[in-house]
Amino acid sequence: QVQLVESGGGLVQAGGSLRLSCAASGRPFSNYAMGWFRQAPGKEREFVAAINWSGGNTYYADSVQGRFTISRDNAKNTVYLEMNSLKREDTAVYYCAANFRAITTKANQIDYWGQGTQVTVSS
Repeated sequence: QVQLVESGGGLVQAGGSLRLSCAASGRPFSNYAMGWFRQAPGKEREFVAAINWSGGNTYYADSVQGRFTISRDNAKNTVYLEMNSLKREDTAVYYCAANFRAITTKANQIDYWGQGTQVTVSS
């Protein structure tokens, strides 16, 4: 089992920034590709960003490309999501995700989920 605990969510004005963190435990962190998904009220959970085990490859949803940055620190068993130029439509619960070895952008292929952290962007 892998346990994932997110932190860093909150309320921010449009145009502002937030950094989410996700601390992992339970299995060797470097065995897992990591990702972030989000779910707004009434909508399906959607892919935001992903990073491979080494941090050498990253992927982003078109809606966040150029504004969000995913990174990881394998020594700290932590993955981050730096969010800049936030928009109201970024408001959602953000979930950390872990997948054994392979990156995926599909929520139904994720092995482990965190409990989520709320991000609210006000105008």
